[in-house]
Amino acid sequence: MLRPRPVYLVDYACFRTKPHCRVPFATFLEHAKLVTYVEGASIDERSVRFMTRLLERSGLGEETCLPPAHHFIPPYRNLEASRAEVEVGVFNAIDDLLAKTGISASAIDILIVNCSLFAPVPSFTDMIINRYKMRADVRNVHLSGMGCSAGLISVGLARNFLQGRRRRAAVHLARQGPLPPLPRRADADRRPGQRVPVRVPGGGRRGPPRHQPLQGPHDHRRRLAQGQHTPPAIGPLVLPASEQLLFALSFIARRGLNRRGEPGPPALRKAVEHFCIHAGGRAVIDELQRSLGLSDEHVEASRMALHRFGNTSSSSLWYELAYIEAKGRMRPGDRVWMIGFGSGFKCNSAAWECISPARNADGPWADSICRYPVDIPEVLKH
Repeated sequence: MLRPRPVYLVDYACFRTKPHCRVPFATFLEHAKLVTYVEGASIDERSVRFMTRLLERSGLGEETCLPPAHHFIPPYRNLEASRAEVEVGVFNAIDDLLAKTGISASAIDILIVNCSLFAPVPSFTDMIINRYKMRADVRNVHLSGMGCSAGLISVGLARNFLQGRRRRAAVHLARQGPLPPLPRRADADRRPGQRVPVRVPGGGRRGPPRHQPLQGPHDHRRRLAQGQHTPPAIGPLVLPASEQLLFALSFIARRGLNRRGEPGPPALRKAVEHFCIHAGGRAVIDELQRSLGLSDEHVEASRMALHRFGNTSSSSLWYELAYIEAKGRMRPGDRVWMIGFGSGFKCNSAAWECISPARNADGPWADSICRYPVDIPEVLKH
């Protein structure tokens, strides 16, 4: 069987929300009270205390944002406001990407968009193709309802499309919103995020690639159904032979001694320098750190992305990669493991190898990287 063509990540861009969209905790709580009051409902003190406790333990910072439509009382709830939110984030990110790579929109062969909560007609791909006057034969896919790991599912889809022919370029856009109206229950997720990468297969002429996928994405939905875990599934693809042997001997020894339970995860820290864990919440990051035996530095990018930008769903992995590069920690040959979760018990991951670090790595962190990392207490008191 022929080996698949190598696929390279040329560059990526993340949208940075304007400062006027910032929503501190106090503003969020006051806004929630006013919205429910104007709409004929009310939030009792018990609900306010619950939301306050939730925010204090969420790991979010005071600079997370909400889209402009949600700053009004009551919020705008119409298709026009949703499309306006999409266009600001999507078009800004794509403009940034095309400027960074020097690739013309007419040179794009494949366009993939994933967005779980909003699937308008015309679709996102139609909006982008018309805005940038892409070719009529561009292959386009709009994935909806796939949850927070849809970004890595889209990476796999792009990788499969790029196997067909050399010198092809793919653009993938990951976003979550628009946000639904403020709920009557507490909800600490604030997600004005989207990012756009561009990929080309080996031998292309689209500019120098910076990251090469080692294995990815690796869809663990089927393996999880068989009772297997993510590290053993991807471990043989990235672990050195010595670590694979130690893990196999540990597994055999436990079976020989009839010990219950599974052996601990292999030492993936020895094979992967950087981890980008979906910033779906503090509990998600805590559990992955514990189960994989990661250090605080390994999960720093995930915690800081959650603190600065909130839960940006499938695009959070790229805000984390941007954090690592903005800190100057990426080196040629370094490996990055991206892990995405959702919806449900779905898990997808992708491993990349850095060919060359970004020249302009600040990206969405340009105005805040100097302040990070910050200490995030278990309970934030005001």
